[in-house]
Amino acid sequence: MLVDTHAHFYHAKTPRADWHERNESRLRAGKRIGITTHVASILGSWGLTSPIYFPSPRDVTAGNDALLALQREHPDTIRGYVCVNPNYTAHARAEIVRCLDAGMIGIKLAASRRADDPLLDPIGVLARERRVPVLQHIWQHRRRDWPGQEASDAVELCALARRHPDVSFILAHIGGGGDWLHSLHAVADVPNVYVDLSGSGVDGGMLEACLESVGAKRLLWGTDLTMDTGWAKLRYLEALLTKEEVALVRWKNAAQIFPAGAFPSD
Repeated sequence: MLVDTHAHFYHAKTPRADWHERNESRLRAGKRIGITTHVASILGSWGLTSPIYFPSPRDVTAGNDALLALQREHPDTIRGYVCVNPNYTAHARAEIVRCLDAGMIGIKLAASRRADDPLLDPIGVLARERRVPVLQHIWQHRRRDWPGQEASDAVELCALARRHPDVSFILAHIGGGGDWLHSLHAVADVPNVYVDLSGSGVDGGMLEACLESVGAKRLLWGTDLTMDTGWAKLRYLEALLTKEEVALVRWKNAAQIFPAGAFPSD
């Protein structure tokens, strides 16, 4: 088994005219890599009708509806994160309930609000009630603000995780660029934060540092938008870890934090 804990798909009302081809190419590449389950999100309209990281409630719902349709089309290979914009608290909570009831298995928070902001607490409470993990988009050591987003780094995610110790939080794309050592130092002693290995970065020493910081039991394999680098990291991990530890990263850690029955039986 191999679970991609950080995948993305597109839909018709996004900027990409080739959205269907890109979705199909991800599934084809997944088969070649050996991915059994893509745990995916759709970020609203991907910037077409509202900003990527500040999607309107209408775009949030449309993106989630598109992902639910993909789940129904590919019931054996696609599972969904319900993507929400926490600035719209009532809509976000209602959307989480709606989509989890329809079969999604986690919550995706993009760069819509700082992770340590109390505005995220109602989502943390709901995640605990529904026993689902929260994937938080992260800059690896944010040194300044960036236009069009309110990005968080690991220190802020850890503040949220400490307020909600019974919720599993996923620090997104450790390989997504930036100072990943800063992130690893921050999460080392916060046991309910898991590190997602996705992102295009394949820096020397990155995987060894991840293992030193959180160990194999808090690593989740994923790809984000660059599946080739995810595959490269997987092959490298096979040389670093025992067979049992590789299984943890491939799928067993994910099976522990997502709802029971989220993935096919081994």
